[in-house]
This record gives sequence, C-alpha cells and structure tokens, in this order.
Amino acid sequence: MSDQPRLDIMFFCLGNICRSPLAEALFRERVQSRGIGDRFHIESSGTSNYHVGEAPDPGSQKVARKRLKRDISHQRAQQLTDQHVQDFDYLFAMDRSNRRRALRLEGADESRIRLIREFDDSDTGEDVPDPYGGGDSQFDLVFDILERSSERLLDHLLERHPELQ
Repeated sequence: MSDQPRLDIMFFCLGNICRSPLAEALFRERVQSRGIGDRFHIESSGTSNYHVGEAPDPGSQKVARKRLKRDISHQRAQQLTDQHVQDFDYLFAMDRSNRRRALRLEGADESRIRLIREFDDSDTGEDVPDPYGGGDSQFDLVFDILERSSERLLDHLLERHPELQ
C-alpha cells in the first residue's frame, strides 16, 4: 500500500453510458495533464442498472475521440452502490434527480455527493442535460459543460487537498 495521498472520485448519471463516462475521461485527462494522475482513482457509474456491462454510447465515444483524442470504448457501465458511496471520497452527480437517488444509499453524505455543475461558471443551470438520443450537438454540449466543470473541480479539490500537489 502506498503512503502517497489519493482521492477516490466517482462521477455518476442514470445509465453510465453518456454523461458520466465523458466526465470520467475528461477528469482523468485533467489530472494526467497536470502530472498528478497517480493521486486520483477515477470511476463512473449510473444510479440504474439499465446498461451494466455496456460500453459508452456511440455519441460519447465519438465526442471523446474528436475533442479529447481519447478512446473510451473500454469503459463499462456499472451501477452505483452503497459500497461506492461509502468508499469514494467524492461523488459527482450529473443532475439533481440522480443526486437525490444517490443520497438514499447507505452511507450517503450530502457534503460528499455533489452536482458537477456546482463547478461550472457559465450559470446556465444545475443539471448536465442527458444527450441520449439527441444527436452530435447534444453530446458536444455535454462535453462543453463537463470540460468547464472538470477544470474548476480539479482546482477546487487541489485547494481543499494541497497534499495532492
């Protein structure tokens, strides 16, 4: 076991095939680009079991390849569990509905289960819209929101946890 400080971060939405896989990939890119990727364990999940074991939606894969230059096809959907809520340091919901669902899980703590849009300075809403079935423009919109949010989220976490720098 390493003595190096580490934060366990979970991003979640409903099915874990559209928004949260993109959030996971974007945040992973942010920490790696700053040379601190080894200080974070990053996963994504969904509050439902609709897509467990499936790869991200083709729209999420396409926008990740195009704009992030990353292949996320290896990611597999999993359901958010009580154990995740207890084990992860911070969990970031894509929308208020899924945050409410997560807060009903055993061990849930409002201070650790937050909305990703809390870190979006565009002031255009609290929820990341679900792009499922919405076409390329909707996946681009989600990417834009998550790109802004992930940068500010990382700054926030490093401010709260200076030992990670």
